[in-house]
Amino acid sequence: MAATELRGVVGPGPAAIAALGGGGAGPPMVGGGGGRGDAGPGSGAASGTVVAAAAAGGPGPGAGGVAAAGPAPAPPTGGSGVSGAGGSGSAREGWLFKWTNYIKGYQRRWFVLSNGLLSYYRSKAEMRHTCRGTINLATANITVEDSCNFIISNGGAQTYHLKASSEVERQRWVTALELAKAKAVKMLAESDESGDEESVSQTDKTELQNTLRTLSSKVEDLSTCNDLIAKHGTALQRSLSELESLKLPAESNEKIKQVNERATLFRITSNAMINACRDFLMLAQTHSKKWQKSLQYERDQRIRLEETLEQLAKQHNHLERAFRGATVLPANTPGNVGSGKDQCCSGKGDMSDEDDENEFFDAPEIITMPENLGHKRTGSNISGASSDISLDEQYKHQLEETKKEKRTRIPYKPNYSLNLWSIMKNCIGKELSKIPMPVNFNEPLSMLQRLTEDLEYHELLDRAAKCENSLEQLCYVAAFTVSSYSTTVFRTSKPFNPLLGETFELDRLEENGYRSLCEQVSHHPPAAAHHAESKNGWTLRQEIKITSKFRGKYLSIMPLGTIHCIFHATGHHYTWKKVTTTVHNIIVGKLWIDQSGEIDIVNHKTGDKCNLKFVPYSYFSRDVARKVTGEVTDPSGKVHFALLGTWDEKMECFKVQPVIGENGGDARQRGHEAEESRVMLWKRNPLPKNAENMYYFSELALTLNAWESGTAPTDSRLRPDQRLMENGRWDEANAEKQRLEEKQRLSRKKREAEAMKATEDGTPYDPYKALWFERKKDPVTKELTHIYRGEYWECKEKQDWSSCPDIF
Repeated sequence: MAATELRGVVGPGPAAIAALGGGGAGPPMVGGGGGRGDAGPGSGAASGTVVAAAAAGGPGPGAGGVAAAGPAPAPPTGGSGVSGAGGSGSAREGWLFKWTNYIKGYQRRWFVLSNGLLSYYRSKAEMRHTCRGTINLATANITVEDSCNFIISNGGAQTYHLKASSEVERQRWVTALELAKAKAVKMLAESDESGDEESVSQTDKTELQNTLRTLSSKVEDLSTCNDLIAKHGTALQRSLSELESLKLPAESNEKIKQVNERATLFRITSNAMINACRDFLMLAQTHSKKWQKSLQYERDQRIRLEETLEQLAKQHNHLERAFRGATVLPANTPGNVGSGKDQCCSGKGDMSDEDDENEFFDAPEIITMPENLGHKRTGSNISGASSDISLDEQYKHQLEETKKEKRTRIPYKPNYSLNLWSIMKNCIGKELSKIPMPVNFNEPLSMLQRLTEDLEYHELLDRAAKCENSLEQLCYVAAFTVSSYSTTVFRTSKPFNPLLGETFELDRLEENGYRSLCEQVSHHPPAAAHHAESKNGWTLRQEIKITSKFRGKYLSIMPLGTIHCIFHATGHHYTWKKVTTTVHNIIVGKLWIDQSGEIDIVNHKTGDKCNLKFVPYSYFSRDVARKVTGEVTDPSGKVHFALLGTWDEKMECFKVQPVIGENGGDARQRGHEAEESRVMLWKRNPLPKNAENMYYFSELALTLNAWESGTAPTDSRLRPDQRLMENGRWDEANAEKQRLEEKQRLSRKKREAEAMKATEDGTPYDPYKALWFERKKDPVTKELTHIYRGEYWECKEKQDWSSCPDIF
């Protein structure tokens, strides 16, 4: 390139330097022919040596550049044809060459960079209707290969191999992409942050104004530095032009040209930086008030929503009162008509008007206890006050029953007020599992006792132990698996969370031939180990961890862990996992429970399998609700038995007989043709009388919390808050529950302090270990689980509980 041409591009002539921040709106201008650079495919002329201006398509909007003297030629066919978008520091669009495949090679595509996304099209006109691909820069890596090539990849399936028309053009794109990526990463981080902020105060506004003033001064400093860079850059380019006019070797001229290009790129980048800073300041000043107004509007909306919800709760309370007064009170005996209002409204915490602001009552109803239970419940002992005959004395009287006569009733669920609104306010923005819930939401059983309820239909395993055919045995095991869900259909109250080290035994060796032991082996995450053995030839063991997700309208409960059933005579070892339980209408409406998912029961000795499908409830399905279907297959996959029923009522099976199909092949026997061969595997036992007043407990559940002598001091029957709740003294139960939880927290902190001290001293420290179970790898599933290590029943026989912790 001649010296005059170079001076026309970068020299100090009349049109040498564009004003700062005043970049033109046209396409980038390039020097005349004969210069160094690679033309794009199909270009009519080679691109020039030095980019003469950082036009609107540069790294930033309105970036200042170096203008060429004289008219600027149009960009080559393979060039970028860039156009910028004003007001956005990272917006850019133009032509690039994208690698497609080894046959077509690089193909020209129209690329658009906007809002942290890079999209491409076959042509500019295609932007209106079809996007060929988009990559998010927030998670992308930008790699420069050589002078014109660069790669954008998100680490997954999206990787773009791109090529620019020149090194300068490639640098412009890379700079714009890096800026857009930084902005996208920052916006992503800000969107993840959440928290309640107080309303905008005068102090906040003053602080915001001070910040804006500081930013403005910093931008001025940057502008001054930019002016100095431009001044020294001009001098440098003048010196380089003078060097080029000297008679130097060709290699030296080439090096000088490269230095000249680098200097130009440096000035383009500095202009882009100062313009981006200036745009940021302008945006911050323009939108700060708008952001404040939007934030205040959202806060006002939240306050209005809380007020509306509280008003709805109060209206619901008044409607329940009106309904009770219209329907329940006239049904009282004549002697109680005058005092009916006092009976249901007297007592601390009851339905007094002064508590309207913060009280919500859960289904109030008048409950009269049966005469043969030994006492009547009045309005005073509804609120927790003692009556003429104390509940403790009445309960002790019930304990005088013989051990063989299992109790058939418990004190009726009292009509307690539920401060739902205050609890809901405490739940906002918090993890549901860490909110201390009152006993009002509980039933008087612990999770260990609920786990033991799986044995209600133990006779199914007794029958399975007698089966000689392994496939028939698998049918009974499948029915036993389904039967464990039958008690959940009405049981919407949650059981007590066991304390760490809490146990529960159920000794039915004399009556039913089995005995069971549960222990809470972990608190975070909560996990319980269960071991049951029967003299009828089977052993059942499991470790269940409960995890839950609150999804607004419903709560999903996912039990994790494997259940094992071993038959002693044959050595058949079955394993399966539980399905997901969903509690619907958490916020509004009547609670109801559904089970959904699949269970695969595997016989690890023979390879037989049973697949059970729990069909989720659907409003649009004509199928029977709570449906369960299953197939029992041999190791080759051939179906021998089909199972059909519901998880709340019954399960049937029939033998699948292959019949000749229409095309001569085998086909399964149709359901209606198998009616005669159907066998009833399991049917749910009816609930006890007045079960709706006793938490919908089954006959077994009614006996689980009955006091028994000789149990371990950690047994759930001895848990004081659970006993108080069962006896109707809920206020005392809540206070006792808080005491027990605080005691458990102190024990955990003590263990953590001991572990930390042992770590500092370098002495070995044994973490918490279960008392009756040992954590080791299961020989069948290869999972780490807690397996019963023995000695509990021997300690009970000797009444040696010296190793038991003090948890109550």
